[in-house]
Amino acid sequence: MRTPDLARVAGVDEAGRGPLAGPVVAAAVILDPRRRIRGLADSKQLSVAERERLAPIIRVRALAWAIGWADRDEIDCLNILQATMLAMRRALLALPIAPTHVRVDGNRCPCIADLPLACTLEAIIAGDARVSAISAASILAKTYRDAMMRALDVCYPGFELAVHKGYGTPAHLDALRERAPSPLHRRSFSPVRAVSEENEDEDLLTALGLEN
Repeated sequence: MRTPDLARVAGVDEAGRGPLAGPVVAAAVILDPRRRIRGLADSKQLSVAERERLAPIIRVRALAWAIGWADRDEIDCLNILQATMLAMRRALLALPIAPTHVRVDGNRCPCIADLPLACTLEAIIAGDARVSAISAASILAKTYRDAMMRALDVCYPGFELAVHKGYGTPAHLDALRERAPSPLHRRSFSPVRAVSEENEDEDLLTALGLEN
């Protein structure tokens, strides 16, 4: 197998597979080996301040970077795994420089057979902690999605999306019990579906005059 051109290896990672609300976001990054970035690591192991410090450095020093995402409708229609693969495909397509090799965090790679990309693919378990380009992608995906959720919190108040970024915290679940899910909430995820069904049952009892 031909050794990939190290100057054009893209790292790919996602953020937002687990939350109950919001999109899943993927990033693709081709690092410049001549412009090293200190402190790259799995975004989950970095503080918010460290991620926010590193993200603009990555954007400036990388040879290329791009973001792709899949929204709530696509997540509910496709399932979260396939929506994640879709977000990764979109990130790779958006790269201004075509990679010759792609390293993806995890044990699966998106299908790119139908895309105009002449590159090889490699899945690397725990790649966000082992491969610098994947670490950089994890940081960009996480900070980009966090910024999206802060902005969406203004549009859909009452759920504290800016605080928990859509994850299923006790406060988030309590908010879902008090009000109907927003257009950002993933109806296919069991906690949202269960709370929605509880709310529908209560509404039916109220309509029938049988509430406690």
